[in-house]
Amino acid sequence: MNMTKYLYLNSRDEFFRVDISKIVCFESDGNYTDIVLANKIKASVSMNLAQMHTILNENLKDRSAVFARIGKRHIINLNYVYHIAVPRQELVLSDGGNFEYRVKVSKEALKKLKEMHVSGLAPNLPA
Repeated sequence: MNMTKYLYLNSRDEFFRVDISKIVCFESDGNYTDIVLANKIKASVSMNLAQMHTILNENLKDRSAVFARIGKRHIINLNYVYHIAVPRQELVLSDGGNFEYRVKVSKEALKKLKEMHVSGLAPNLPA
């Protein structure tokens, strides 16, 4: 069974069909949102980040859980979290081989993201 799920974004002038597993993050640019893909393609859509977050939740239902709002400027795909550097306020999103994408994020947002990952891994961590 094919588990590929697509996000469809349609406006008056443009249409995007994006495999959600290839979306690294969404980045706010005022009234626009940039979509960053794993193949380094970047596309811009005319909606703000809050509108994008609503569309993700409505269209992807349970699959939207792979995306998390991080700070004011980003929605990230949690599957691409590679390195969280709280003191440097930097998040590195990567597939571990072909690309890396660095974003500046507030310390508070990074602390929450780190805690979410650590608490999810707690049973696997040595005592």
